[in-house]
Amino acid sequence: MSDAPLISVRGEAVLEVEPEIARLTVHVQSQESDRRDALDRLTERNRRCLELVRSYGDAVEKLETGGLSIVPMLKYRRREGDIRAYRGTVQIRIVVADFGVLGELVTRLGDLERVYVDGPEWALRHDSEVYGRAARQAAHEAVERARRYAEALGSRLTGLVELADEGLGRAQDAGGPVTLAAAYGAAAAGAPDEPEPIDLEPAKQVVRAAVEARFTVSPPDLEPR
Repeated sequence: MSDAPLISVRGEAVLEVEPEIARLTVHVQSQESDRRDALDRLTERNRRCLELVRSYGDAVEKLETGGLSIVPMLKYRRREGDIRAYRGTVQIRIVVADFGVLGELVTRLGDLERVYVDGPEWALRHDSEVYGRAARQAAHEAVERARRYAEALGSRLTGLVELADEGLGRAQDAGGPVTLAAAYGAAAAGAPDEPEPIDLEPAKQVVRAAVEARFTVSPPDLEPR
């Protein structure tokens, strides 16, 4: 093992950047006294919702169905009784890359019958270059910090012993998502009384990266000055 002196430091980078995508969760519902009617209504409303989202083309990066359920609703809560209705629900997950159409899409979805929207949830892509940029800046900060310590001791850096990545984390600014609920009997999308697009302000994304590093240094000059 080398007897060279060591300097251990921590480098950190914090970047505040614009989001790259917005996630929406759309809930499509139906409720009818007959099971088949509930399923038919749900199927039709789901079709309209998917057609609307697909009409935005490449602005929508991902469209997928999260789940479907048809649940009987009983007349009595404390004991089993007759079924009074059937409630159907489809969950649709959407990732929007073009924020220019996001406000319009949210309001048009929210204007559909028995549809409500949760979102947007602002985010970066998993493979965003921002994470790599933060890691590089953290490593550079560790080198610069170690160099300053070495210079203060009259030494210079001679080698890298270890560089440990503490991991990358994203913290999103506080702010609740917009929730829009459609009134029963709302006008279909594309109608003349279509709602005005809602203004949405993307929330900044905070990306943090931290590393711990150990460097060998030349013998320090500890003579009093």
